[in-house]
Amino acid sequence: DPFVLVPRQVKTENGYKPDAGVLAQIKIIGKLFDSSERIIVATDAGREGELIFRYLYAYLGCRKPFDRLWISSLTDTAIREGLLNLRDGKEYDNLYHAAKARSEADWLVGINGTQALTIAAGRGTYSVGRVQTPTLGMVCERYWEHKRFESKPFWQVHFGVVDADSGNILKFTSANRWADKGTATDIYNKVKDTGSAIITKVATKRKVEKAPLLYDLTTLQKEANSQHGFTAEHTLSIAQKLYEAKFITYPRTSSRYISDDVFATLPKLFKNLENHSEYGEKVKLLPGSEDYSKNSVNAAKVTDHHALLITENAAIGLFKDEKIVYDMILCRMIEAFSADCIKDITSVTAQEDHDVEFGISGSIIRQTGWRALSLKEKNNRQDKDADATDNEVKEQVIPNWQEGQHITLSGCTITEGKTKPKPLH
Repeated sequence: DPFVLVPRQVKTENGYKPDAGVLAQIKIIGKLFDSSERIIVATDAGREGELIFRYLYAYLGCRKPFDRLWISSLTDTAIREGLLNLRDGKEYDNLYHAAKARSEADWLVGINGTQALTIAAGRGTYSVGRVQTPTLGMVCERYWEHKRFESKPFWQVHFGVVDADSGNILKFTSANRWADKGTATDIYNKVKDTGSAIITKVATKRKVEKAPLLYDLTTLQKEANSQHGFTAEHTLSIAQKLYEAKFITYPRTSSRYISDDVFATLPKLFKNLENHSEYGEKVKLLPGSEDYSKNSVNAAKVTDHHALLITENAAIGLFKDEKIVYDMILCRMIEAFSADCIKDITSVTAQEDHDVEFGISGSIIRQTGWRALSLKEKNNRQDKDADATDNEVKEQVIPNWQEGQHITLSGCTITEGKTKPKPLH
């Protein structure tokens, strides 16, 4: 039966044999099982942790009843609370069955798919996996789409208008992109000669940017890679060390939410951070606990474990990369429970005599909210404003223009751009 526990094998002169150290440890566990009236299962509170225990339980032929210790943190407080609230092991039978099905599916797909593809290809070994192969397929599909993409040029026309209050020149951009440079040049010459335009539409809408959700493992890995170049494996390794050091909660979580009972512990946690040399001032920017954002609070969306949080233990003696990951989790916590960022976005459309539409948009921040907490975010906004793309709204004040109002143009330009493929994964 390939679906039973097999002690680790080591290579010897006479072939592979079970590791003596592993067998000795299993024997110790077996004796402890036999001498116990009831077992407390304290493996990782998750699918794979459940499977590890159940495999060992079956391997030893144990029939003793067992309870489950289910905790998301290794702090003394969390462990004591967990021991006071043990759960009947039978409540996790379905979790075990899910883990066992996953394990068996991985084995069946891997051993059969790898052999079939390797024989069919006839060019070395081709590894097939239930998860790895479709994931690789997505990466390859995007790669070929990116490689086959043919970039095409386009031209747009722009004109400037002087803001009477600030003296700044505001740039309008044509709604059209012309694939033919000659057509764009004709429009450019006509606009340049006209020298004026009429405001045809002014629209202002309020945009509320909710505080970002807390980290799950995947989001933490993605951002650690984009911001610091960490591999997913490196980020997980660091998070696991921080968890074992009792500095953060369980890292292998797929949820970005917490339950109401965990939410109730946050005021005390943030209070402990107010004297933090690096983040104390940021914590003081948080609203009162009654006004914390509840964007990340939803018990129905909490899976085996809630989102990543720091614990009450002070994180000292961290290495550089460990501090980076810890700080990411801490900063996201502060952001996640801060007020919303509120902006007013104004879009203006203008036409000149030749019925070509031009547009400009600008935003004004009415409430900075969670964005005030991140210096990195401020710097990113400034960088984007210096060279805003079509899908970004530049932070700039739009004058109080009215529909039907004539505006005088201050300069006219034509620019060339190129269509871009979807980015690689």
